[in-house]
Amino acid sequence: MMEIDESIIELATQVIEHAKAQGVSLGCVESCTGGMLGSILTSISGSSDAFEGGLMTYSNETKVRLVGVDREALDKHGAVSSPVAAHMAMGGMSVLGVDRCVSITGIAGPGGGSEDKPVGTVWFGLATKGNHEVKCTLAEYEGDRHSVRTQAVELALRMLDVGAAE
Repeated sequence: MMEIDESIIELATQVIEHAKAQGVSLGCVESCTGGMLGSILTSISGSSDAFEGGLMTYSNETKVRLVGVDREALDKHGAVSSPVAAHMAMGGMSVLGVDRCVSITGIAGPGGGSEDKPVGTVWFGLATKGNHEVKCTLAEYEGDRHSVRTQAVELALRMLDVGAAE
């Protein structure tokens, strides 16, 4: 098991507590983080009161099949893009039946990067019930694979937090 910084566990605990206090259900759709976000959230006792679940959609085919990512968006923009992150978040919100769903799609490395999308490029989507627009965020991280994935999980937690200012 990979070591996770205690501050991320504290942040996840805060996310769960805020969601429970506001009666908001949470979900996630992960690609480059490979289930790390869901694992951290479910390590919190009582998280099932707010966290409904997560989907790990690592391949493009799984993104299409499980959460309805548009093949045209994948072909035109690639898996690591704002349109795909948006489709993942909206699809996850629908499939999981949650109030808020965050998606993560990126290049954790060490391979797989390009000039246009270097290793450390990560797109996030946040879908919120009642809001037809998905908030998409681009982050560019440095570090090894574990570091990129951990930083991505931290930002995803901050995006999910209903107690944080939007």
